[in-house]
Amino acid sequence: MPKTGVDHLNSLQDGRTIYLDGQCISDVVEHPAYRNAIRSTAYLYDFQAAPAHLERMTFPSPTTGERVNRCWQLPYSYADLVQRREALTAWAETTYGFMGRSPDHVASCLSGMVMGLEVFERHGPQRARALLDYFTHARDHDLFVTYVISNPRADRAKGASEQADEFLVAAICDEDATGITIKGAKTLGTSSIMANEVLVTSMQPLRPGEERYAFTAAIPLGSKGLKILSRKSYEGTATSEFDNPLSAHFDENDAILYFDEVHVPWERVFVYRDTDMCRAQFHDTPAHIYQNYQAQIRLMVKMRFLLGLARKITEANGILTFPQVRETLGYLAAQASMVEGMVKGMEAAGTHFGPYYVPNKRLLYAAQVLTQQLYPQVIHTIRELAGGGLIMLPSSVADFANPEIASYIEKTQHSPAGSATDRVKLFKLAWDAVGSEFGSRHTQYEMFYAGAAFVTRGHAFRTCDWEQVTSMVDGCLARYDVPKPRA
Repeated sequence: MPKTGVDHLNSLQDGRTIYLDGQCISDVVEHPAYRNAIRSTAYLYDFQAAPAHLERMTFPSPTTGERVNRCWQLPYSYADLVQRREALTAWAETTYGFMGRSPDHVASCLSGMVMGLEVFERHGPQRARALLDYFTHARDHDLFVTYVISNPRADRAKGASEQADEFLVAAICDEDATGITIKGAKTLGTSSIMANEVLVTSMQPLRPGEERYAFTAAIPLGSKGLKILSRKSYEGTATSEFDNPLSAHFDENDAILYFDEVHVPWERVFVYRDTDMCRAQFHDTPAHIYQNYQAQIRLMVKMRFLLGLARKITEANGILTFPQVRETLGYLAAQASMVEGMVKGMEAAGTHFGPYYVPNKRLLYAAQVLTQQLYPQVIHTIRELAGGGLIMLPSSVADFANPEIASYIEKTQHSPAGSATDRVKLFKLAWDAVGSEFGSRHTQYEMFYAGAAFVTRGHAFRTCDWEQVTSMVDGCLARYDVPKPRA
């Protein structure tokens, strides 16, 4: 049997240190701020272990023969890539696309790194061997690995080495024959409260002289000295599942991770004091392509959910027959289909990286640029379709338990598409998706998880085939010239 939900819940009982609301959390699995989201993650493993899903979701490990999730599968062909995408899609559908840092995200990143193992070989055979051994271990144990690849938001005009505190950004503060010691902070630790391990590295460019910050290491989240500083829990403030159906179950949480002199053995260190290698591990291997390809698959699922939500809202409001409403829904449908088309296009236009088949990076980065703008537009459109109905809702599900209040709800929440209860239920869901703290966080996440707009547009500029597009213009210009004067 592959990893199950119980296996994952048990694996989180590792003594990790999580701070929330001024307190240190002793049992993350049962704490009301996290327990439902953790069980939503555990369900992913139960889903893959179910006999009906086993073949679709898992494949035999090349080393043990035991079945593990297909997010660890290294595709050798277009068909392999599609098969892997179908598994990732099925997982995303269990959370409606609202868990952005699910286990398949960083697994995809690590898979891309291993596909480019020769890049790590050039960095050093020992570091390459460490990466391959870790990948094999993580795959065969179906670990949930997250990552922290950004720096704390201090003085953003200065580099890591120029901050007032030289250990504000996580850096190597000591080393010996057994490994390195890390001190300082990293962000954004999305899903760190429910993952098994964290990959710590730098996505932001580093300069010569900043070698102490230039490392990549995998660290168990229960390690001594690792502090998880949780943001506010939206699950913890959810009134009920009826009132907050998404935030009550899918708040994957975000956190700052502080490494208070955390020791990392050499076999868990993949990049060591090499500023350019921090860039190369993502961009000279398929790692950056694979991790963001997974994100686009998840967004494809989320767009379908939001499209369905928009349609249900128009039915509840009795406006579906209005021509302008149908036009708006048609535009939303086109936007959702565009994301799906970009995912399938980057697969069909994929190429081989050595023996491995990888999505087309030019189309991937184009999709990132477009979807960063697309998501807030879709949210705004849903708000317009819903109107004041998102605001004028009963205070909580408890109102239905009072017969007097319930009778007024029945009168004032009338819908041509269903009962008053059905209408309130739908609009509570819609508000949680687009307007609550949970929903607002998702808008911010989709706009910036891949970096600021100038970063993603830079990737699109870098990967564009400028010679192809300008050669057509040159060919057209070459066909004619200024007419010669007649004799």
